[in-house]
Amino acid sequence: MSGNLVFYAGPKAMEVIGREGLDPSMIKAVLGSAGGPKWLVLYGLDRAIFSTWFKDRREPLFLLGSSIGSWRFASVCQSNSAEALDRFLAAYLAQSYSPRPDREEITRECAKIRDALLGENGIDEILHHPFLRLVILTTRCKWPLASDNKMLLSLGLLDAVLYNALNRSALKFLLERVLFCDSENPPPMGEASDFAIRKAPLSAENLKEALMASGSIPLVMTGVKDIAHAPPGMYRDGGLLDYHFDLPLLQDGENGDGLILFPHYTNHIIPGWFDKRFPWRKPRKENVERMLLVCPSKEFIEKLPHGKIPDREDFPRFRGRTEERIAYWNAVIEAGGLLGREFLDTIGSGAIGRLARPLSEIVG
Repeated sequence: MSGNLVFYAGPKAMEVIGREGLDPSMIKAVLGSAGGPKWLVLYGLDRAIFSTWFKDRREPLFLLGSSIGSWRFASVCQSNSAEALDRFLAAYLAQSYSPRPDREEITRECAKIRDALLGENGIDEILHHPFLRLVILTTRCKWPLASDNKMLLSLGLLDAVLYNALNRSALKFLLERVLFCDSENPPPMGEASDFAIRKAPLSAENLKEALMASGSIPLVMTGVKDIAHAPPGMYRDGGLLDYHFDLPLLQDGENGDGLILFPHYTNHIIPGWFDKRFPWRKPRKENVERMLLVCPSKEFIEKLPHGKIPDREDFPRFRGRTEERIAYWNAVIEAGGLLGREFLDTIGSGAIGRLARPLSEIVG
């Protein structure tokens, strides 16, 4: 193995993998985090996992996506996952803005990307996939975060920063977690101790709006108001509460040795967007016991152009040099193909049992 990937396993995942290795049937849920352009380094890994590793699966598999993670998963939940993922990638690379874009311009461009990834039949294919179950995480905002008035929204975000600094759970006075999912086959999730988990049925009438809401960054994009079949109100980026996740998945004992796969772009797990300045904020231990986190190694990232993975700052960084930005992103995508191949080789050879490291190294 070339060391481009690092595998971290929670204690129960480590026990299962050490005893039996890793088989696709063991995975009951997959997580896709927020992060904007950071997802590009995972493109090759997504292709390998969903087009190859899971191709013969039959039992339900829950894909929980927040922000850009929900867009990745909306792509792979279509009949031809590779083709849909390629449509998403092409549209994402082609996005273009004026020198000083406002929220409306950015929202329109993102809507074009969403529509491209869905194609003509994407909504129907997602809702009727034989085994993949898309779960879109969004955040329902309360006043003043429910306003699209720039001043009120800015004040609301300042309130959120202060509330979160005192206690993450205090954000419940401003934000509510809402999951859009199959009403007849919801994800195997218990009650959360920080924020209630409210579910809304995912349908043909609301899938496009739920996707848009999941990636609607406050002040950068306009919010999505009154989504069909969901509680009325303003919906914004799911990453506000679920940036890298801290969710009570697979804790009811009904899933046997079921595991959670988390293909991630970093070896950090930050529960919510407002926790980025608080490195001591970690997911609860019981929420990561069955998790297998897969991410690029530090050495892999250091070899990339500019020594980093793409991020939202690339837009101002390459302002007026769109072709240079796209060339850099394409170089990262090409290098990311190594991650997909290494994942399949590591699992297929049985080396995963030897290479998996304790998740406690990064979450305490």
